[in-house]
Amino acid sequence: MTVARKTSVQAPPADLRRLLFEASRRAEAMGLIPSDAVTDAEPATVRLLASRVRRAGIAAAAADQLHNVEAPSDADVAGLLKTLIAALEASPVPKFEWGGLGRVFAPEDLSALINVSVSSLKRYQSGERDTPDDVAARLHFLALVVGDLAGSYNVIGVRRWFQRKRSLLDGRAPVALLKGNWDPDDEGPMRVRQLARELVSLSAT
Repeated sequence: MTVARKTSVQAPPADLRRLLFEASRRAEAMGLIPSDAVTDAEPATVRLLASRVRRAGIAAAAADQLHNVEAPSDADVAGLLKTLIAALEASPVPKFEWGGLGRVFAPEDLSALINVSVSSLKRYQSGERDTPDDVAARLHFLALVVGDLAGSYNVIGVRRWFQRKRSLLDGRAPVALLKGNWDPDDEGPMRVRQLARELVSLSAT
């Protein structure tokens, strides 16, 4: 008699590492987790990451679903990480991101990149004033770019990356394309993000 065995398609460990790398770098740059809080792709570690992200109101349903599975498969974990990555990408959280980026940039540099005065920046950081939506969008964009760069550069290297001229940006530095009331969907910022994103696949392998 032939015994039928149930099989499931599981994500290869390399895929899990890549997904965890992307999710944790974003969460760290957004100020949601401390540096080096995530070191492996074990379910307990992924649950911790999901819980930290959930506190910011992001991907709560996915985090709850993972907590309800006693022994999640690689495919379960990969699915959660993909959901986390998409949710982090789409969810500005200035309450946390001011602190995250404040650990990377000096107030003068950050205010110039986001096009606000230093005095306004400090009010937003302290919670004295609510962050306007357009400022929150630029802040979130910078957090995502920093998250992309974090796997290849240290904090000093990240700061210098924004100042260095790049041939792929027609000889301009990234900071030159982030002037005035820029929008993340503008062509210049999109080219900056694409340049940063190219580093992710290199540093995640």
